Amino acid sequence: MIQNPILRGFHPDPSIIRVGADYYIATSTFEWWPGVRLHHSRDLVHWSLIGYPLTRTSQLDLRGVGPSQGIWAPCLTYDKGVFYLVYTIVKAFYCNMYDTENYLVTAEDIHGPWSEPVALNNFGFDPSLFHDEDGRKYMVSMVTDHRVPKKYAGRLVLQEFDAAGRRMVGPVRDIYRAEGIFLEGPHIFKRDGWYYLFSADTGTGEAHGQTIQRARDIWGPYEMYRPADACRQEGEAYSILTSRHHEDILLQKAGHCDLVETPEGEWYAVHLCGRASEDRNPEDAERFAGARRYMLGRETAIQRMRWTEDGWLELADGGNVPKEMVEPPKSAARQGNAESGAESASREDDAKKAQTLSDEVLARDDFDGPTLHLDYQSLRVPMDERHISLTERPGWLRMYGRSGLASRFAQTLIARRVTEYHMDAACCLAFEPEVFKQMAGLILMYDTDNYLYLHLSHDEDVGKCITLLKAENKRYEYLTDYIPIEQGRDIVLQLSLRGTQAQFSYGFRGEVPQDIGPSVNASFLSDEACREGWFTGAMVGICCQDLTGFGKYADFDWLEVRCMEERRART
Repeated sequence: MIQNPILRGFHPDPSIIRVGADYYIATSTFEWWPGVRLHHSRDLVHWSLIGYPLTRTSQLDLRGVGPSQGIWAPCLTYDKGVFYLVYTIVKAFYCNMYDTENYLVTAEDIHGPWSEPVALNNFGFDPSLFHDEDGRKYMVSMVTDHRVPKKYAGRLVLQEFDAAGRRMVGPVRDIYRAEGIFLEGPHIFKRDGWYYLFSADTGTGEAHGQTIQRARDIWGPYEMYRPADACRQEGEAYSILTSRHHEDILLQKAGHCDLVETPEGEWYAVHLCGRASEDRNPEDAERFAGARRYMLGRETAIQRMRWTEDGWLELADGGNVPKEMVEPPKSAARQGNAESGAESASREDDAKKAQTLSDEVLARDDFDGPTLHLDYQSLRVPMDERHISLTERPGWLRMYGRSGLASRFAQTLIARRVTEYHMDAACCLAFEPEVFKQMAGLILMYDTDNYLYLHLSHDEDVGKCITLLKAENKRYEYLTDYIPIEQGRDIVLQLSLRGTQAQFSYGFRGEVPQDIGPSVNASFLSDEACREGWFTGAMVGICCQDLTGFGKYADFDWLEVRCMEERRART
């Protein structure tokens, strides 16, 4: 069985394609660098990170973008030997007039090289490219409206794309206008002479859902699917997938889907989802009062689908509620049954070895390789030689202190996703700060305004010291005094997350660590709790700052991050 979520922790807005026997998913990365994560699978069950298409600053410049801005909702498609990726770079969002720049890159190999970007139109975010049977191509996207009041609650527009000229051509036409519902994340598919418009509805929170419409002409008019027995409280839209009436299930926020067909004609939809913590916002919170908190961010799940006799799409098992366990494609089961015992054992051994190696690499990184592991991302800028070195001290990662943690331009920081509510992290570093403006350590963060930072520094009265800093929506407090630390010794910093409670500790290499500060409720590192950004997820990593401008460095010997799933009883 496929166990959801298939991409755990901060993997929203999935776009999926199949090329031959290979499946690929692209997900949003927002302000994190490089841009757009790509995962690969052969069976829709097991997924591996294979890289990022946006790896050059000429392709992606995120300097200055705010939290949860940057790369939104990439759409990955394939046509006649070419991979197409369209995406939005959001540069202004927490305002009346959004800046939503849409671009296209292409490649003949999923691993690249990917082209320089082609500017498309900027009407709104969530662009999607459709390749019609006659060779023509079209881009659909939602439209932002800065007017007060807005003319419509939601609009979708369509325009043709000239692949040879690499530009948008022809008129821009509305193909959907909504008085009471907001649609986004649109995709167009064609089947049996029908054009299907597949769009997310009702935001990206717990009311999220997925609609489907169809028309005989790509320009419309489109009719929305609404079964005869559909609940009338859905209003204008009927969601073929949603969690909004089922607060007790694991997969909340279900919506923003994309479709893929297996070689045998089976259909699956990938969609974003979220796993709620036990914590909620205060009832008097400025935003999302009383809302549940989702530290892991929005994740990717998959559902098996079916087409009805009259040509509409539904969940394969009926209803519209996402399932935690999903039946895999028949080809995956047949492939396993067709192998001989020896072949099966060999394949299983190879898979176990590969998985063990993957787990070891991801769990503990000794920084012995020539490059950083794919799983790391940095904030807004690449970690070039100005920020890090893997050669200055072989077997260590040298991090040169740059801007402070609030910087949107030049931070020295690498981090990985927190994928479970049960997580242990630790690092070992050598650092000899000279002034209080030099810091390095272990960080649990959501964005530049929200983090818990256990770090070494230097105080005029105490000397070299360690302390724990909390930043919550730009409110800063030190949770411990400046604790003196002996110079010239490697120190281990640790973090234990159980549910939403985070306990930090420290100790010299080879010694038993001791707790530092209180156990902290870390649920404020959540989509709903952060005041400015609310589209990413909690990350854990290491970083170094030098606010003097001289680039004092810290050396990290290793970093461990172990996320352990808490299995639920399944029926």
